[in-house]
Amino acid sequence: MHCGPEGRVVALKVLQLPMLATETEDRLCDSDGGEELASPMGDESVDRTLYEQLGGKAAVEAAVDLFYDKVLADERIHHFFDGVDMARQRGKQKIFLTYVFGGPVKYEGKDMRQAHQHLDLREEHFTAVAENLQSTLEELSVPAELIKQVMEIAASTHDDVLDV
Repeated sequence: MHCGPEGRVVALKVLQLPMLATETEDRLCDSDGGEELASPMGDESVDRTLYEQLGGKAAVEAAVDLFYDKVLADERIHHFFDGVDMARQRGKQKIFLTYVFGGPVKYEGKDMRQAHQHLDLREEHFTAVAENLQSTLEELSVPAELIKQVMEIAASTHDDVLDV
């Protein structure tokens, strides 16, 4: 990438999820204005929350909706949602994930252990949810490094979700 006047370059980052806006980001160049000093992914991951890197509100909403479509079609786990108001569930999940990913909300719902304690979940159920989450992110063309971060967050809930 070539640097412009005053030793700055504007890098255009098109987010990976469909229907999301593009963003611009300023970069520093070396003193002669020739080469960019910071790698595009390096600065971005330090300065921006995971929520922002994923694409913000529109990305979380798209991911949650697709995720629950997959979960409700999954024979291993769909029965846990029988009788659940799915519009309300999706809304709660969008708020929760926005919070967990560093977005601009305060989550005031139940913690993971309380929210799942009554369900008698087992390892295979946790695995099914994780597989659906990863599949959702891949289908939405989320970059591998961001999928890794999301899956690490999901894995960190294992013991609370399974009440172990």
